[in-house]
Amino acid sequence: MIALSLAEIAAVVGGQTHDIPDPSAEVTGPVVRDSREVGPGTLFAAFAGERVDGHDFARQVVEAGAVAVLASRPVGVPAIVVEDVQSALGALARHVVRRLGATLVALTGSAGKTSTKDLIAQVLQRKAPTVWTPGSLNNEIGLPLTALSATEETRFLVLEMGARGIGHIRYLADLTPPKIGLVLNVGSAHIGEFGGREQIAQAKGELVEALPEDGTAVLNADDPLVRAMASRTKAKVILFGESDEADVRAENVRLTDSGQPAFLLRTPSGASEVTMRLYGEHHVSNALAAAAVAHELGMSAEEIATALSEAGSLSRWRMEVTERPDGVTIVNDAYNANPESMRAALRALAAMGRGRRTWAVLGKMAELGDEALAEHDAVGRLAVRLNVGKLVAVGGREASWLQLGAYNEGSWGEESVHVSDAQAAVDLLRSELRPGDVVLVKASRSVGLESVAQALVETGAEGEVSAR
Repeated sequence: MIALSLAEIAAVVGGQTHDIPDPSAEVTGPVVRDSREVGPGTLFAAFAGERVDGHDFARQVVEAGAVAVLASRPVGVPAIVVEDVQSALGALARHVVRRLGATLVALTGSAGKTSTKDLIAQVLQRKAPTVWTPGSLNNEIGLPLTALSATEETRFLVLEMGARGIGHIRYLADLTPPKIGLVLNVGSAHIGEFGGREQIAQAKGELVEALPEDGTAVLNADDPLVRAMASRTKAKVILFGESDEADVRAENVRLTDSGQPAFLLRTPSGASEVTMRLYGEHHVSNALAAAAVAHELGMSAEEIATALSEAGSLSRWRMEVTERPDGVTIVNDAYNANPESMRAALRALAAMGRGRRTWAVLGKMAELGDEALAEHDAVGRLAVRLNVGKLVAVGGREASWLQLGAYNEGSWGEESVHVSDAQAAVDLLRSELRPGDVVLVKASRSVGLESVAQALVETGAEGEVSAR
């Protein structure tokens, strides 16, 4: 964070200082909420959760080097006491962002946010110092914490914004006002909470409404609901996609033998070939979104193409590919799932598995509401149409719908199986995998199927292990 005295921070957040011998003492490190991340110069934000209360760690974090605690009550060590820690954190982030000389890039969408954010960060950091959201910490706590990690040297601040309802993105954009706003897509993620795709579009479009007149809205030309958001902003609009009308587009899209996308990137400043290290054709749209942002910030087509070709995944369990010594390939995409990302992952599996036996180990897609049965059934059917070798549906009711969809799609049904839990899936795969097989593991985060992927990786390296 930019250096601020405790007195300055207290004034910004409207707090009272307690047990602070020297109000001029400066916070020079980041603001953190996890006591394990505390170091010299940090400010510790104490949140009271259902199981753990950060206030209980106040003395420990000060002894570890924290300058003070941002708290909702006095804690017996240097503290800035406020009515609401979350609101104070947001106010501090707003203040710091306004003082920075950085260009703020914000992005949202139903699928691909984290992968695209990682691509944007890797492209922009070639141009100037860049700070970005770690993992998918894209909510009202994670976003300000990311913003507060920026320093005087930061030139680009890339923030992922998530939403579970109308008004959420408006709130986040008010905390950290963006100069460039990117909307990737409108899909089915959280449709059970929003009530429909139109409501999702309404929420995602709050980002472009927040842009200033001299800002830029980067919109997906291939998604009608996103493209329509052009009417909701005062800012300049740039379109990306495979459409001929896109300003930044992909031509001659293809997959390598290993399932990695390649294409000709065309921007208003020129064209250049891209061959990505990531897996799956769905990353083409993500790459184009990143390219559109980079183009707007002055990078050439050649610079962007080189950066995209060399970029990897910065976040765990997102198409994370491991080649076992015995020739089995494990694709861990278990961080989260929705119908769009599930279909993309299955298509990537089909491409990667050409000439090899493929397995799709799939679990529940959460928060689909009334669409849950139809969407799980459709994913099971798609696995059959893509000639995936075997579907292993893991879990309860939703998994049974996946398996039933595959079974009802045709004669391939005997190649689908429904198992009760992660350990049962591991046991099955241990007994049936053979060299050369490709295994995709994917489900919503709550299912915890990353344990299956991890167990299979460890099995190949060290022998028999169990899913945790």
